[in-house]
Amino acid sequence: MTKLTNSELKEIKELIDRAKNILIVSHFNPDGDSIGASLALMHFFAGIGKKSEILIPNTFPDFLSFLPGTEKIIVYEFHPAKARKIIKTADLIFCLDFNALSRVKDFEPDLRKAVAPRILIDHHPNPENSFKHKISRINVSSTSELVYELIQGLEEESRIDKDTATCIFTGIMTDTGSFSYSCNYPSTFRIVALLLEKGIDAELIHQRVYDTFSEDRLRLLGYCLSEKLVVLKEFRTAYIALSNHELQSFNFKPGDTEGIVNYALSIEGIIFAILFSEKDHMIRISFRSKGDFRVNDFAHKHYGGGGHKNAAGADSFKPLDETLNDFISKLHEYREQLHFIADSLPNQMR
Repeated sequence: MTKLTNSELKEIKELIDRAKNILIVSHFNPDGDSIGASLALMHFFAGIGKKSEILIPNTFPDFLSFLPGTEKIIVYEFHPAKARKIIKTADLIFCLDFNALSRVKDFEPDLRKAVAPRILIDHHPNPENSFKHKISRINVSSTSELVYELIQGLEEESRIDKDTATCIFTGIMTDTGSFSYSCNYPSTFRIVALLLEKGIDAELIHQRVYDTFSEDRLRLLGYCLSEKLVVLKEFRTAYIALSNHELQSFNFKPGDTEGIVNYALSIEGIIFAILFSEKDHMIRISFRSKGDFRVNDFAHKHYGGGGHKNAAGADSFKPLDETLNDFISKLHEYREQLHFIADSLPNQMR
């Protein structure tokens, strides 16, 4: 959809004005964008005198703990009874960075039964019809950017303080891989410039996110590249597969595999990259691609997953070996397409 109409903005404003208990929820395995957008919205509501709480399904990566307000986030897996009560008593619910209620996993039933109107803020394609209002656009860097646009549309930009701006910037930065993809939009950089004017320290934020690896996380990355990287040149594909035992041997914590799949995609001639991670009796699959190879379509068709054109995810409930064999067998269907896309890319992108 395009930007909200004046009448839609007016109705959302009226809903916010009437609300006494606003709930902000985001998806399973929260990332920099979902946490940044959620915190930014919480800070904004505080600035206009509104009470709000953030609920997420499971814990977030340690490298995001520097963001102002993270100590207030409620994690469902640790406090399910408290979470259910908050959902039940909410009179307005903002759903951030996901396009289907199933993405919150364990508290989906409670969220579906909630009587409060739900407002979606998201940049993934094909949102389901479970929301009173949808602030949903795919041609945007991040959900955090859409949060900024909502505040702007409500004519409340003056309420964006340094804390709010820090959270929005972090969301934009992390969801674009430090401004290396999904950010070829002038509006993104205009917003970043305005955030800098709010006094944020962009260099420090970058350091806190990308330069605070634990020793274990760095050794895991080295292990992935030296021991686990598989390159299938005939399919222009590369993948890394990690068993639960391998992850635990590096004292795995949420966020430790963040960005690893991008190293596989950085190989010259590779168009399709995948990270398979065994966790909680399932295989989490992260897809990345170059050019017009639509990994969201691939993820949806074969695994019931989804995401963006060049970045998507899905789950497999088969053992890791079976998942890998099944995946490789599917590549034959895409061999010609992958070669065609690779040959069509400018030399500097191959």
